[in-house]
Amino acid sequence: MVEISKTTKMISFKIKQLRRKFNIYNIDGYVVPKNDDYFSEYSSPDRLKFISNFDGSAGLAIILRNKNYLFVDGRYTIQAKSQAGNNFNVVEISKKLPWKILKHRIKIGYNPYCFTSLSLERYFKDYFTLVPIHDEIISKKISRKVNNKFYFIKDHFTGESAKSKINKVLRYLREDKSDCLFVTAPENIAWLLNLRGKDNPHSPIPNCRMILKKNGEIYLFAKKSKIRNLSNKKHLLKAKVIDENKINIFLKNFKSRKIILDRLSCSLAYRNILKKKINISKKNDPIYNMKSIKNDIEIKNFIKTHIFDGVAVIKFLYWIKNYKKKLYELDAEKKLNFFRKKNKNYLFPSFNTISASGPNGAIIHYRANKSSNRIIKKNDIFLCDSGGQYKYGTTDITRTISLGKQTKKIKNIFTYVLKSHIAVASSNLNKLKSAHLIDNLARKFLKKNGLDYPHGTGHGVGYFLNVHEGPVAISKGYKITLKPGHVISNEPGYYKKGKFGIRLENMIYVKKFKNNMYFKNLTMVPFDRELINFKLLNKREKDYLTNYNLEVYSNVEKYLNYKEKFWLLSQF
Repeated sequence: MVEISKTTKMISFKIKQLRRKFNIYNIDGYVVPKNDDYFSEYSSPDRLKFISNFDGSAGLAIILRNKNYLFVDGRYTIQAKSQAGNNFNVVEISKKLPWKILKHRIKIGYNPYCFTSLSLERYFKDYFTLVPIHDEIISKKISRKVNNKFYFIKDHFTGESAKSKINKVLRYLREDKSDCLFVTAPENIAWLLNLRGKDNPHSPIPNCRMILKKNGEIYLFAKKSKIRNLSNKKHLLKAKVIDENKINIFLKNFKSRKIILDRLSCSLAYRNILKKKINISKKNDPIYNMKSIKNDIEIKNFIKTHIFDGVAVIKFLYWIKNYKKKLYELDAEKKLNFFRKKNKNYLFPSFNTISASGPNGAIIHYRANKSSNRIIKKNDIFLCDSGGQYKYGTTDITRTISLGKQTKKIKNIFTYVLKSHIAVASSNLNKLKSAHLIDNLARKFLKKNGLDYPHGTGHGVGYFLNVHEGPVAISKGYKITLKPGHVISNEPGYYKKGKFGIRLENMIYVKKFKNNMYFKNLTMVPFDRELINFKLLNKREKDYLTNYNLEVYSNVEKYLNYKEKFWLLSQF
């Protein structure tokens, strides 16, 4: 309690410091986003955490003269209330957007490099006076210190050369009769140029921006120290590297007739510079859709990577099931990473591991820390959501296991979640091609019993890139059409506040054979048999589990010792 009190006081002090600047800029409030100016999920700097102590992957804070709001989605409401303390009113953004709560016509300051025109329109409509403030008024300590070099991936790992990808984009430009594309999402540049970097703690992202002209000429905006060793590579023969600090001057002098901007990551600051003299296309950056469809080489590497990852997770599950000494959540997280590190292709976690026991499992994106680090007790339900970045592939898996005896009610809920998971994996994609229909199918068994979960059923996953990748997702109202090569997660769940959490997540991909489209599992880890009420499963679901377990065993058994193999067979 002492540490929480100190944190609350520190946040309160930071808010007071920010409010003192309101009169200087003639504003009534200031909006703080989660993202940085590259619109990264794992932002650096993390302004939102600095001002609120909330460290979830999505959120928005609004500091007013006498009141503060923290807007988060349904995954984070419990976490936000716990971390932000009494300094903020926590609001679920899917239920109430800022414009529905705040007093209209007040003046709200914002950093124009951290917001797009779409995000400001969504949050505030035209009910407020929005004041762009180019100064960094959150903290003088915020800076980006990372200076790691960029590097290229060889074509035989990507399955397609940068030249081939660039030609696809050039064809798109010709169809739109545009002169150039301004790529502001670093992950899109990474895919296009087969380029990677170390500017993100969980993704091999190279922080940069670029303009691709219809004649194939490239202007790359980055720290020159990061890219100096690449200047003579064949990928960038036509590229002119410009220091990222000079991008504003370049854009002000850039001449073009028509340009495509990325509405999801082109800041309002850059858009305002360009729209003064250049016609902006209504089309969006085509790279999102292009990179979402993985080629045969990428899928092959995904499959291989998930066997590596499956071995690590199975070894971990066997270990924790048989561990008899006192064990904390952070100990379990460390041990899982230890098993992953045994593979020479493993690099680092693809996101912050969720090692959650008992009531902490109900916090959907929980992260254990020194103050929350709970002893994993006998008879606990333990939820572990984790992933890895490998050469070359990205993984994401959640397993919920029992560490003792559980009630029939718990087993039934687990089994309903499992039925939802199997329903997604077994979807008839020839009929259910739209993602929202699969989301409806996933919730069917839970809703029949008065249960549901406040998050999507699945998210797209990048190839040795971001573990959360658009535009693919399985979610309510999300009507994107699934196509062969899409890689996505399958993760229904249920959460009882203050009690437990259950989530079962595999990565899957869309495969086409002859005229049939179906999901194929990438993840190779069994589900905890001790939590399954087999009486609630029909024959088709039981057959699915048997076939899945056989596939898991055939892929991983040669990497396991005798005891681990025996335990794996016991899950059949």
